[in-house]
Amino acid sequence: MSQTTFLTPEEVAERYRGSVSVGTLRNWRVMKIGPSFVKIGKAVLYRVDELEAWDDKNRVQCRAPRRIEQSAMDRA
Repeated sequence: MSQTTFLTPEEVAERYRGSVSVGTLRNWRVMKIGPSFVKIGKAVLYRVDELEAWDDKNRVQCRAPRRIEQSAMDRA
């Protein structure tokens, strides 16, 4: 049986190095945006695998500037 790891809102804020505060997480829950969560009584918990999926969903793919791409092609 696999073990699912959960984080509290404070731990989630720490995971994102303070760029997402506990208050922001609270606001997101009210607005039904942000990472999904589980609520058991008063406890709010975030599954680590759901946070990782949310990270992937919000990943921004960057590409090299055209100058660098052209320079690499010239060397090939």
